[in-house]
Amino acid sequence: MIIVYTPAGGEPEEYDARTLLASEASIVARTVDMKWPAVKEGLTEEDLDAMRAVVWVLRKRHAPTLRFGDFDPGVDEMVTRYDKTEVEAWVDGAFGLLGVDPELTVDAVTQALREVPNAAADADHARAYIDKCQAEAAEGKGSAPAAAPTAAAPARTKSAKKTSPSSAPSTSDSSPTS
Repeated sequence: MIIVYTPAGGEPEEYDARTLLASEASIVARTVDMKWPAVKEGLTEEDLDAMRAVVWVLRKRHAPTLRFGDFDPGVDEMVTRYDKTEVEAWVDGAFGLLGVDPELTVDAVTQALREVPNAAADADHARAYIDKCQAEAAEGKGSAPAAAPTAAAPARTKSAKKTSPSSAPSTSDSSPTS
C-alpha cells in the first residue's frame, strides 16, 4: 500500500507501507493504539490515524527527531494507492473468477475493474495489466487460477519456520518442546 502525502503547496511524496520493518510497524501500532492488522485495514480505508502514523515513521528514517505531534498533515493531504503487486493480485483474482463462474464474461470482469487504475499508484501500469489479462482471457489462455492471491492477502514468499542460527545446545530453562 502506497500513501501519497501532498503537503499544502508541495509536491506529492510517496511512502510504501510494505517497506516498514517489524519494529517500525510496532511503533505505528503503539502510536495509534491499534494492532498491526487493524492498521493495514485502516490503510485500505484511508484511515487518517493509520496513514499519518505510517508516514511519520517512514519520515523518521531521514529525520529521527521528528515527533508524532509535529507531523500533523491536513485531512485532504494523504490518500492511499495500491502498488503494482497489489494491483496485479487484484486483477489476477478477478480474471481467475472466469474459471469458477461459467456465466461470468471477460467483458464483465473488465468492466468491474474499470476503477482499479484510479486506486493505483501507477495508473498506466494498472491499465496495461488489465488490458494484457483481458487479451489473454479473451484468447482463452491466460486466465489466472481461481486461487490467485488478493490484495488483502498477498502470497507469502518466506517460510515461517524459525531455526536457531547455531547448532550449540540451548541455554534456555524452558522445556525443549516449548
